Amino acid sequence: MGRALVRSAGLPSSLLRDGGLDEAYVAQVVRWVRESSLDRVVLLAQDEVYRDDGTRMDGVAMFHVPNAHVLRLAREHGEIIPAVSIHPSRPDARAELDRCLEAGARVLKLLPNVHGVECSAPRHRDFWKAMAAGGMVLLAHTGGEATLPVVARHLESPEVLRGPLECGVVCIAAHGAGRNAPLGAHYTPRLLRMMREYPHLYADSSALTTMNRFGTLPELLASGVHDRVLHGSDYPVPVVPWGPWLGGRYDLDSARYLHGIGNPLERDYRAKRLMGFGEASFTRLGGLLGLG
Repeated sequence: MGRALVRSAGLPSSLLRDGGLDEAYVAQVVRWVRESSLDRVVLLAQDEVYRDDGTRMDGVAMFHVPNAHVLRLAREHGEIIPAVSIHPSRPDARAELDRCLEAGARVLKLLPNVHGVECSAPRHRDFWKAMAAGGMVLLAHTGGEATLPVVARHLESPEVLRGPLECGVVCIAAHGAGRNAPLGAHYTPRLLRMMREYPHLYADSSALTTMNRFGTLPELLASGVHDRVLHGSDYPVPVVPWGPWLGGRYDLDSARYLHGIGNPLERDYRAKRLMGFGEASFTRLGGLLGLG
């Protein structure tokens, strides 16, 4: 999987053996952004996995990207918006949240089913309230997951977000809560009902060009809350234009045109435009984060 993602990022897989992957990846991301229709991108940290008692589950996380790393990169590159990652069960969760808010972070990324976070557990309410008070947005994976090890499959439904939502946190349900495999559970209808219940709940369109997720598109585009679907790419997960073509979202000539775009961020942007996502999908996040 690691080699495939490195190649998808436009980098040689030899970097995994020879070193220098982090530096090459950042340089590539910045270059892709500068050569695309996008102004900035959200770069995600990835916390480790913790038990409810605050002890770390060693050997479970596939990788770890420290918050300090993405915060530093954001200071060095204006194209990067940092998304920190803090497991609310870690012993220093509140202190780390305060540090990240002080450093200017306004997005927190979690994968509840991968991190094993029971978001609606009462013990996390103070953490969510502090997030809400600090104006930090929660970007949470929803739906199945095949790229990373899953420790709590029952936490893939958007229902896990009720706890943060009730504490006032603006939440973004990544992937629109759709299925990630032909026989996987499909939660998009449930997410759409929740979006009507919570005006501060959003979805994103990340990875919806892939063969296993494009089936979520018709529901998101036809829904009464489609204007709250934010753009997301899931880079470096490959942007493949053939799924939406099979689903009738654009014609064969358009799919071929997209396939010929070398920059994956631009390819994803153009694909989403052809599918029918409007300007607000690409600009609304700036307002949610208070960016100029």
